[in-house]
Amino acid sequence: MVNVTKKYQVTIPKEVREDLNIHQGDKVVFVKNREGNWVMMTVEELRDKMMEASEDIEETIEESREGFKKGVKRNLDSLNEQKS
Repeated sequence: MVNVTKKYQVTIPKEVREDLNIHQGDKVVFVKNREGNWVMMTVEELRDKMMEASEDIEETIEESREGFKKGVKRNLDSLNEQKS
């Protein structure tokens, strides 16, 4: 348990700092997880989690682009057929 100062500051206990690999000067963020609980993590850890969560995005974007290209080609081919 830690006390909150009148400036809303706390000292992170040594065990927690060690478990989270937090060092003097590190930036930390507080993130609400899916269960609605607040979690503290380093900015680097948040970045890594965001990268993990977005691993498949580029593939999905490429698939969307290909689907869009195919749809446009189909529509243009259909218009060309109507003109003939």
